[in-house]
Amino acid sequence: MDILLLGIYAFFVWLIFIKFKWLPWNIYSQVTVVIIPVVALTIMILTLNVVAPSSTDLRVYRFTVPIVSQVRGRVIEVPIEEGNRPVKKGDVLFRIDPTPYQLQVNTLTAQLASAAAQQKELEESLKGAQATVTGAKSAITQATAKTAEIASKLDLARKRVVQYRQLVASGAGSKFDLEQAEADLASLNGQLDAARSAEAQARAGEAQATAGREQVQQKLGAKVEGEYATVMSSIFSCAPAASSRGCRSRR
Repeated sequence: MDILLLGIYAFFVWLIFIKFKWLPWNIYSQVTVVIIPVVALTIMILTLNVVAPSSTDLRVYRFTVPIVSQVRGRVIEVPIEEGNRPVKKGDVLFRIDPTPYQLQVNTLTAQLASAAAQQKELEESLKGAQATVTGAKSAITQATAKTAEIASKLDLARKRVVQYRQLVASGAGSKFDLEQAEADLASLNGQLDAARSAEAQARAGEAQATAGREQVQQKLGAKVEGEYATVMSSIFSCAPAASSRGCRSRR
C-alpha cells in the first residue's frame, strides 16, 4: 500500500515539475517533494498503529452456544437462517417431531379415563360398604334392644315361677299355673338365646362390613395416590413435548 501511494505521488510530481513544468524544479522544491511523503507516511503509520494495530501473532476465537432440547426426538424443521443471523427471545430455533409424544399422551389419556372410571366404581362401592356398615349398626341396636327386652321378661318370668312354686307348695296355688309359668320361662330362655345369637351375628356382620369398607378405602387411596397420580404426572410431562411449538430462544 505504501509503494502504491509513493508511486501515485511520484507520478503527480513528474507531471507538475517535469512534464508540464508548472513549478520550478530547484533545491527548495526538491526538499519539499522529499519531506512531504516522509511526513505523510509517518503520520499514516502512526495513525494506523492507533486505529488499526497490527501484529505478527494472530489468534481466532470462536464462541459457540450449545442448544440442547429437554426432550429427545427427530428434528423436522429449522426455521432460523444460517450466516450469523441474530435471533431474539421467543424465536423458534428448531422443531421436534411431536408424533411419538402425542401417541404417548393419547395412551395415557385413555389410561386416565380408565383410572377415573375405576375410581368412580370404587367410590360407589365405598358408598355401598358404608351403607352396609350403617345397616349392621342398626341391626346391632335392634338386637341389643330385643335382648334387653327378653332379659327383662325373663327376670319377671323367673319371679313368677318362684311365686307359683311357693303357692303350690302351700296348697294355695294351681299346678297348671305353675306349669304355664315354667313353660313361659323356657320359651323366654329360648328367645333370649336366639336374640343373643342374632346380636352376635349382627356384630359379626358389622365387623365384616367395616373390614370391607376399609379395604375399599385402601384400594381407592392406592388408586388415587398411585395409578391416577402416575398417569396425571406422565401426561403433564409428555404434553409439552407433544406440542409443535419447538425449541425457542430464551435470550
